[in-house]
Amino acid sequence: MQTLRERLSRITDLGHAAAILEWDQETYMPAGAAEGRARQIATLRSLAHDILISEETGTLLEQAAPESAIDADLVRVTKKDYDKATRVPSSLIAELAEASGLSKGAWQEARENDEFSKFAPHLSKIVDLTIQHAEALGYEESPYDALLDQYEEGMTAAEVTRVFSELKADLIPLVSRIAESPATCDGIVHREFPRDTQWKLGMQVIEKMGYNTHYGRQDFSTHPFSTAFSITDVRITTRMEDRFFNPGFFGTLHEAGHAMYEQGIDMALEGSPLADGTSLGMHESQSRMWENLIGRSRPFWDYCFPHARKAFPDALGSETTDTFYKAINTVFPSLIRVEADEVTYNLHIMLRFELEQDMIAGKIRIQDLPEEWNDRMESWLGVRPSKDSDGVLQDIHWSLGAIGYFPTYALGNLMSTQLFNAAKKAIPDLDAKTSQGDFSALLDWLRTNVHQHGRRKTAGQILLDATGSELSSESWMHYAQSKFGELYGF
Repeated sequence: MQTLRERLSRITDLGHAAAILEWDQETYMPAGAAEGRARQIATLRSLAHDILISEETGTLLEQAAPESAIDADLVRVTKKDYDKATRVPSSLIAELAEASGLSKGAWQEARENDEFSKFAPHLSKIVDLTIQHAEALGYEESPYDALLDQYEEGMTAAEVTRVFSELKADLIPLVSRIAESPATCDGIVHREFPRDTQWKLGMQVIEKMGYNTHYGRQDFSTHPFSTAFSITDVRITTRMEDRFFNPGFFGTLHEAGHAMYEQGIDMALEGSPLADGTSLGMHESQSRMWENLIGRSRPFWDYCFPHARKAFPDALGSETTDTFYKAINTVFPSLIRVEADEVTYNLHIMLRFELEQDMIAGKIRIQDLPEEWNDRMESWLGVRPSKDSDGVLQDIHWSLGAIGYFPTYALGNLMSTQLFNAAKKAIPDLDAKTSQGDFSALLDWLRTNVHQHGRRKTAGQILLDATGSELSSESWMHYAQSKFGELYGF
């Protein structure tokens, strides 16, 4: 058992070393270093894969006698990882890592210059390799199932389609009802908000929420993300606009939600495969909870608006909490997913889910993807991108090879309200605490019921144990109908 622990710790360390190189690539690496960096990351990823799938690892997993409940979970989870990994050749892992490393740079250049043609060959290779990966992993119904299972264990495209269909049936009428209601004005959030002051306010708030900067830091990147190199080194990035408050502030809250999850994992799991979020859907439930259920709530702004008004006297000096609260919760169809309001956000995810399935099934040629994207945006949201940087090039995920990832964003939305409702039941004065800037009770509840478990429990187990219910769209729809019905007067 001790030999197995040490071996798995080496694999984990190699993965974290690769993650540090990837973090640097998105933050400080010079643009000309992309090719060498892609090779370095591929070396580390393939080396970790080789050690995991080796005969010695398999023997240790069979012979190890767990000495604790954590050991038992470690063996169980690693056996699943081993089973998946042994199906995939190391050469394919290396090829995927190198292709992704090159693809990220191509995506950044294509996005900056609004030239999809610069990214298209890289995406074609990513899709081809991803299909090979799905075939190697194996599946029963659809290659997409194998890809989705990497991010949301046990979930299938058919199940996601069912959940999304239920959600869409209630969501479309809500969007229509809001569109027919008297419009609210969001002009307040499009005033001048100096970036250095945005940074200071965001950092002040997330540290108050519980993000521990002794074990983390924030930097800038093209696409905000969080990453963990250990429980004691969890970093986030953000991006900001001078004349738009929402992306920088709420992006900071969002990534801090991810980071607080990683910082809250039981230290007894450190250095092992168990020291990670259990699924991307559960991870997203944490980021969306802090960003939206707390960060866009009225109690939160009863606490935070005086600080925001003091920070931005020119933009907010004559405004009230009520006008600002309405402005940040304005619903309107938009082009950019990360800037979308709570109501229309899920439509962005459903659109990408359909496009991904069609790419993997060969129903869409890569060169036709921008037009397909634009047509579906116009059909689903009533807006059409005028340039690819606001359309098909806006997200980094496909350049990372993360196909099968997008559905977890909407699944996380649904989980967030289920968990939040359970937390409110356990903390009856949660709204009052939030209005006073006291987030400790909520964070403690999340630490106990979600964070500490790492991968010892699946997302489904955590959800059922914490809420008494399985995944459903019902609680999120009730939340959305209640909140936005009140805001829009119906």
